[in-house]
Amino acid sequence: MELEIVRRIIEQIIAAHTTAGDYAYRFYLQYSRPILDGLHLGFDSLFKVFLFITMLVATSYLIMALAAMMKKKTTTRPVKKGKEPTVTVQIPTYNELAAINCAKRCLAFDYPRERLQIIIGDDSSDRSVSAKIDAFAAQYPGRIEVTRRGNNVGYKPGNLNHMLKYSNGDILVIFDSDFLPDKDFLRKITSPFAEDKDIAVAQARWKIVNFRQNAYSVLGGTITAMCHHLALSFIDWFKGNSFLCGSAEAIRKKDLLDIGGWEAGSLTEDIECSLRLNKGSKKLVYLEDVDCGCEAPQSFRDLYRQQMRWSFGVTAAMKKHLGGILRSPKIPIKDKFGILLFGSGYLFSFMLFFLTVFGSLAVISNAPAPVDWSRFLSETAFNIIITSGILLASIVALAKSRMVKSIPKMLAASLSIGIAVTYFVNIGILKALFDRKMNWFMLKKNGNRTVN
Repeated sequence: MELEIVRRIIEQIIAAHTTAGDYAYRFYLQYSRPILDGLHLGFDSLFKVFLFITMLVATSYLIMALAAMMKKKTTTRPVKKGKEPTVTVQIPTYNELAAINCAKRCLAFDYPRERLQIIIGDDSSDRSVSAKIDAFAAQYPGRIEVTRRGNNVGYKPGNLNHMLKYSNGDILVIFDSDFLPDKDFLRKITSPFAEDKDIAVAQARWKIVNFRQNAYSVLGGTITAMCHHLALSFIDWFKGNSFLCGSAEAIRKKDLLDIGGWEAGSLTEDIECSLRLNKGSKKLVYLEDVDCGCEAPQSFRDLYRQQMRWSFGVTAAMKKHLGGILRSPKIPIKDKFGILLFGSGYLFSFMLFFLTVFGSLAVISNAPAPVDWSRFLSETAFNIIITSGILLASIVALAKSRMVKSIPKMLAASLSIGIAVTYFVNIGILKALFDRKMNWFMLKKNGNRTVN
């Protein structure tokens, strides 16, 4: 008797479950499936929109790569003797002994001493570093000056503004601590200012000295090569305004003062200043044949933090100034195009994020059906091909920077480490878009361990 009762209960449960399942399935067909079909159409359409934008960005880099291969080499002649403008070299530093290496290179410049001032702006919180900088400066009385604020408020641009008060030169030449300029660097980077009084900025090319150190330096060095050998070179090719890059750069002091100095607290003061100079119709040039050695990040932590800071700073600067630049009738179309092109690098990472999101949602919301593997593979291959322009451009950039042997390692790093770095790049972009705070990150540098 008890077994019969249990059997009937089980049958009732199964029947209720079947009825509920039938009801849910009918509800799904009548209401849920049309909603999901609508969502699928929307997600799939958004995926295609972002795929198209990503393709445009990738194609633009491919075009820049082709232009770089065909572009004729330029020659920057050193400034003529007797025509040298007065120069203040500024080396902002924070707990970095590498600044001593940089200053020693500056002491060796083939430039009239009476027209050259060298300042180390020491914001260090480590007293032992400051003591060594002071000891170094004491060996060169009258040639090396040290300025201090007692803190690091406003980060690097705050330091630069402080040094500006003590800078006597008409031209300011700025080096990060790990940069190692050659003997003739100063005569070349000041040459445009002596020849053209309208030039406000001259930016030199960066050359990564630890490119082959490891996979992280290869990837970081490739990003630098893309910027200097492709983007800036292409902008220079069609006579657009160039950009400050934060180091190995020269700026006319008067023009900097005219726009109110550096923006304290900016994480990419170079880009922010460049956009304000564009608003003021100032002239910025790129010297692709004048290079300066520097370091790339040598660990994953430093690489992603550098790229996150850069993506934040570039996005914040563009958010603040791009609208006014595009609306300004005073700024030539070619300069507006150059600004959009230069700012598109991090846009590619952001588009990949949206492609992943909307592509996944489109798959999830699609009607259940057997997988058409031939269509799936062909469409995936097609999407990869039309968005691979940046990888192809990276190969050209390495070829232009004479790092052909590192191409296989670059490709492997891009498809592994690069994907992880993209995540942090997007964090930087989103924080800038939503006005969230981002701190300044210091990177490890070989020059801090090897002070010659």
